[in-house]
Amino acid sequence: MKSKELSVDLRDKIVSRHKSGEGYRKITAALKVPMSTVASIIRKWKKFGTTRTLPRAGRPSKLSDRGRRALVREVTKNPMITLSELQRSSVERGEPCRRTTISAAIHQSGLYGRVARRKPLLSKRHKAARLEFAKRHLKDSQTMRNKILWSDETKIELFGVNARRHVWRKPGTAHHEANTIPTVKHGGGSIMLWGCFSAAGTGRLVRIEGKMNAAMYRDILDKNLLQSALDLRLGRRFIFQQDNDPKHTAKISKQWLQDHSVNVLEWPSQSPDLNPIEHLWRDLKMAVHRRLPSNLMELQRYCKEEWAKLPKDRCAKLV
Repeated sequence: MKSKELSVDLRDKIVSRHKSGEGYRKITAALKVPMSTVASIIRKWKKFGTTRTLPRAGRPSKLSDRGRRALVREVTKNPMITLSELQRSSVERGEPCRRTTISAAIHQSGLYGRVARRKPLLSKRHKAARLEFAKRHLKDSQTMRNKILWSDETKIELFGVNARRHVWRKPGTAHHEANTIPTVKHGGGSIMLWGCFSAAGTGRLVRIEGKMNAAMYRDILDKNLLQSALDLRLGRRFIFQQDNDPKHTAKISKQWLQDHSVNVLEWPSQSPDLNPIEHLWRDLKMAVHRRLPSNLMELQRYCKEEWAKLPKDRCAKLV
């Protein structure tokens, strides 16, 4: 149980006796105050020149240092544990406290709640292949990387469900038309795109009509791959990157690449996050949704316009 603070009068007597030359033992015996308390009061007087209680930084925390360490251990062991679960464990330890107190304690340790990123599910075989890929290309020169033409497909929805915009509004006007983003069921339609880029900038961007198969993919390569490499001045010995989608690895796709002497970068399975074009897709989607397209034709036009505007230095930094 926490003891009461000494009165100001008693604290002043301790200091007065200390000034007159009395030692800690003598003061303790005369005033019936623990020696540690006497020492603490005199130390405070020497440092601050007063025995009065100084203003505190705020209300003392209900969490002990031991409780804080226990919370950090739990969060470190299980990053997906919820505040409610942490609150229950605090109660079980005999330190009931608010969720905000728990959050503040965890923040002081440099841990913050964030939305978990979605990543491909990787088996041990996938992880081993990715590690081998990384080791093999660890010492690639920048000149070699500049020769790679990165490619991928993506879907862009007319009314992107993940598109966020902030508005300045008055209280009670949240649902005014000017302050809302229109949404429709199933996203209002979408388009599929194939695109490519290198350190020199963006290449062709093509809309995929209907469901793409190997023949359609070969036609896209035939009409856009070599021309993109030419536009970006990659030279004849450029390296083409594509993932292991069955359409990309189909016989007719492989045959076209062989017939045109295209060097293909080997690519580990389940590794879309290794492709730097993913960053450009995000840039593109944000730029397009800022323009609020109202139909699929506008969406396609805005995509091509914004793709062409993506800065070359942005492309170079990604490679």
